[in-house]
Amino acid sequence: MPEPTAFYLTTPIYYVNDAPHIGHAYTTVAADMVTRWHRQRQEPVWFLTGTDEHGQKVLRTAEANGVSPQDWADRLVTESWQPVLGLLDVANDDFIRTTQERHTTRVQAFIQDLYDKGEIFAGSYEGPYCVGCEEYKLPGDLVAGTGEFEGQQVCAIHGRPVEMLSEQNYFFRMSAYTQRLLDFYEANPTFVQPASARNEVMAFVRQGLQDLSISRSTFDWGVPIPWDTSHVLYVWFDALLNYATAIGYGAQDPGEKARFERTWPADVHLVGKDILRFHAVIWPAMLMAAGLELPKQVFAHGWLLVGGEKMSKSKLTGIAPSQIVDHFGSDAFRYYFLRAIPFGQDGSFSWEDLAARYNAELANGFGNLASRVAAMIGKYFGGALPQAGPPGPAEQALEAVAVRAVAEAEAAIDRLALHEAIGAVWTLVEATNGYLTEQAPWQVAKDAAESDGDGHLQGGRLATILVTAAEALRALAILLHPVTPQAAASLWQQLGADAPLGPLESQPVASAADLAGLPPGTRVTKGASLFPRLEDPADAPA
Repeated sequence: MPEPTAFYLTTPIYYVNDAPHIGHAYTTVAADMVTRWHRQRQEPVWFLTGTDEHGQKVLRTAEANGVSPQDWADRLVTESWQPVLGLLDVANDDFIRTTQERHTTRVQAFIQDLYDKGEIFAGSYEGPYCVGCEEYKLPGDLVAGTGEFEGQQVCAIHGRPVEMLSEQNYFFRMSAYTQRLLDFYEANPTFVQPASARNEVMAFVRQGLQDLSISRSTFDWGVPIPWDTSHVLYVWFDALLNYATAIGYGAQDPGEKARFERTWPADVHLVGKDILRFHAVIWPAMLMAAGLELPKQVFAHGWLLVGGEKMSKSKLTGIAPSQIVDHFGSDAFRYYFLRAIPFGQDGSFSWEDLAARYNAELANGFGNLASRVAAMIGKYFGGALPQAGPPGPAEQALEAVAVRAVAEAEAAIDRLALHEAIGAVWTLVEATNGYLTEQAPWQVAKDAAESDGDGHLQGGRLATILVTAAEALRALAILLHPVTPQAAASLWQQLGADAPLGPLESQPVASAADLAGLPPGTRVTKGASLFPRLEDPADAPA
């Protein structure tokens, strides 16, 4: 029997001209949350990320640092890009580098195929070029410079002057795909999301597409054009193909061919909105020309803003992920950025907001809930989960919250409304805290009817309350595992759930809503606090 089709999600592959900042990390942890959630649905998943290592920007950065571009890329990948995945608890299945042979040889095969089909022709081009974007710019893409660049036309994204380039190049007949793309967008309204991104792409393509310059002859850091090695392939034409080459496009090995067949097309390309056109216009046109199926969705999230400006190392607004993780932990990093910013919109980052949310929501809301329940089970029942009585209205109401939380979170995940998914789950945190306040198990424990003649607690109402609260925590461990994997794993261990139920990652999302999973006698222990309270939020890094 053939293997089932995998849910295939990609991040952009990141330029190695510098180390990652939290804008890159934001994209990656969002991708990780989505793919972890699909794994909790018990689906096969393939999660790809990686690095884009060719192009003029990387070449110039390497030269400025006195090393070869390959040495520069090797250093950045080894010392910065791959380590940040571990720092953020990212569970990617593959890491593609565009300098790897598995990529470069397959790229050459792809481009040769388009050339043989007449999709590529020789020509010349002159126009403004932004090295930061690695893109020729249209007049509407430029703005008037300010400050030191006053009187010059600058890139609207990077704020730096463009360069006028004139080259003999090879061109892709992208203009021929204007109507085919518009027809595809109309037939597949969720291909580009969110709606604002779709509208932008539709408006751009309706203006009519120009043929695309896809080679460079003024430098040699790139994939050589197979029929004319005096040219290297335009870095974006090279980079976009990683989504296909990494999973086996063009491979000779039968196993890799089979993986491509069961994985392609991608379910989601997750990108920042500044690279939307490459993914929603150029990439599908390339695939149409090659006769390959198009991805199911390109989702463009917003920018992270610091001081009102897009996160950028060149503008000195870049913050390294380690600056946050070293103080707050990786779970807090993931939770904050995925919940505080509506996914798909721009969002502002501040240390004060992060510290406030950490204490209010993670430490006081979730972490304290876990500590209280474990402590009371230890105090009143010696750490052994008692036998619960029949559920009453309060227990039924809490289970209804769990059912609704799962349903709403599932729907939000499918829309990539990640902040809404976490918000839905958080209703169970709040409802469980409210349940304990209303039921006051510490008061119930004083009831003589709860104990035998020697003062030992027998169970009854107290048992029902604490078992229900423990079951809510079991549900939260499952639902928050894609968001805060370390805290969820610690909670699963404290609940003693592994022995009777199996590993956390094997728990189906749907099972979380049934608050009757832990058997009586399960050992519950109060471990270290999931989120230790920050005594002085002002101590957060500035």
